[in-house]
Amino acid sequence: MVNNKAINASKASEFISQWLLEYATKANIKGFVIGISGGIDSAVVSTLCAKTGLKTLCVQMPIHQSNSELTRASEQIRFLQQHFSNVEENLIDLTTTFDNYSGLFESIDDPLNALTLANTRARLRMTTLYHLAGLNGLLVAGTGNKIEDFGVGFFTKYGDGGVDISPIADLLKSEVFALAAHLKIPSSIQKASPTDGLFGDSRTDEQQLGATYNELEWAMSQGVDQGEGEEGLSERQREVLAIYRKLNRANQHKIQPIPVCKIPAELYST
Repeated sequence: MVNNKAINASKASEFISQWLLEYATKANIKGFVIGISGGIDSAVVSTLCAKTGLKTLCVQMPIHQSNSELTRASEQIRFLQQHFSNVEENLIDLTTTFDNYSGLFESIDDPLNALTLANTRARLRMTTLYHLAGLNGLLVAGTGNKIEDFGVGFFTKYGDGGVDISPIADLLKSEVFALAAHLKIPSSIQKASPTDGLFGDSRTDEQQLGATYNELEWAMSQGVDQGEGEEGLSERQREVLAIYRKLNRANQHKIQPIPVCKIPAELYST
């Protein structure tokens, strides 16, 4: 269920940064690597990581990215470097790598090819982040929020879902925005329409999902099963509930841990 109480952004940001610091210290890790997209989630996560004082490597990985996304990503890194001496940056253009890979499938005339290649972008970025993490002794910090990770499964399995640590996965999107305002994230990022940037065009998350994050937060509070009192809902509320429940059911393979086939004891000889 969604918590209807307003989050204390100041205390929450300090709590998460301390949690990150303690986790990395116990794991004997030097810091964090984060993919910077120009969106609100990666901006908040990178700032929280930077606040730990540990090495924070911010990586841009454009693949046919729009200029507006690149500009916002660069603005976020400049913002961090102005406030934190522990922030480093790296730019790895994966466009040619992606084009070479996608060229292997140009002959496939199937609408699913575009979606599969969109997920490939996310997986190329995950591979890049883990390469840099291995070279520098860092943890890959995830940028998924509660709605995306546990509500509608709006992420790529083994792509942006492939991370070591998830600092904001218990925060609703509205709470991420609250932390962004408190942390004074650049206004261009706070005002930008959320997008995954995986299709090489300007489509937003709302256009892909069919509902706003505020609507999905409300739907998450209603649960996935039909309950009493729903007869009083508006037509749009019913539509949003249907969208949320459909996505939640379809993406359980991402939301739930990977199934493990448990071997029964009677299959072992004594």
